Amino acid sequence: MRGITRTMTVVAALSLAASASGQINPYRAIDGWAKLPEGRTWGSTSAIYPAPDGKHIWVAERCGANTCVGKDDVDSILLFATDGNLVRSFGAGLIVWPHGIHVDSQGNVWITDARGEGNRGHQVHKFSADGELLMSLGKAGVAGDGNDVFDQPSDGLVAPNGDIFVADGHSSSGNNRIVKFDSAGRFIKTWGSTGAEAGEFRDPHALAMDSTGRLFVGDRGNSRLQIFDQEGNHLETWTSFGRPSGLFIDANDTLYSADSESNATWGSNRGWPRGIRIGSAFDGFVVAFIPDPNQDPDNAGTTAAEGVAVDANGSIYGAEVGPRRVRKYVRRESRQ
Repeated sequence: MRGITRTMTVVAALSLAASASGQINPYRAIDGWAKLPEGRTWGSTSAIYPAPDGKHIWVAERCGANTCVGKDDVDSILLFATDGNLVRSFGAGLIVWPHGIHVDSQGNVWITDARGEGNRGHQVHKFSADGELLMSLGKAGVAGDGNDVFDQPSDGLVAPNGDIFVADGHSSSGNNRIVKFDSAGRFIKTWGSTGAEAGEFRDPHALAMDSTGRLFVGDRGNSRLQIFDQEGNHLETWTSFGRPSGLFIDANDTLYSADSESNATWGSNRGWPRGIRIGSAFDGFVVAFIPDPNQDPDNAGTTAAEGVAVDANGSIYGAEVGPRRVRKYVRRESRQ
């Protein structure tokens, strides 16, 4: 593994140099893409994922604020057509702090609720595409580190065979583990602990899987990606995709990494610009970079996209927590 680490350090250096010198950005932004119901504004948004048809985009946002507590009449889960028109919504009164989202091959929508309040939160919920609650993992409102509880779960993912992976949890000093279940929600195994060695985490914040079944974990607190097989065996560590908050891998095994926290002013991955890095899920090389649209490198808050998704046309969607919006990016030659 030392050879791999040295190789990826070189990749990281090349990537950083390219970004700093104006690496190619073949995309343009479309502001005001999604049309919310009248009188409603965006809340903090990190959860975004395409529907299986690639023509619709699921978004989970925090009820016009940074929490859904006290907003039990507001749907937090919304389905948009790629032209920005709202198709349907649901989830009112069910989720405290929607953080991660995954849509499986059957169209079911999985939401990770990364905070607890009363008898809600610290769970992963499975909804049908029509909003029926089909399954909940974890105990409502209970934080813990056992086999049937989570503490601020950040993201979830369903493998092609139906196995469920959960990144738990949203804190550098928290559970820092990956939990695996079968398709019925029965516990299989867990791996990971707090640290910076291979197989250890500080805030496992995002999950993605490539066409070969390798599990990518955005180890945000350690400013790196770690790659595992589905049994938890560590395969590689990459540092070329910044400080990943959100991950997405498309059908062509192109990897998209949303970096919302690299910043020279607060000690997190100093010298790295925030934005969306695009490259290969096979060799780790970054080939394109969409810079933080907020144009303030000294802002020590969370800016740029924290969640990222791609539709069937190759358009990219960035879900922003700090600025509270969703941006769509299309190729510069496109008229979408």
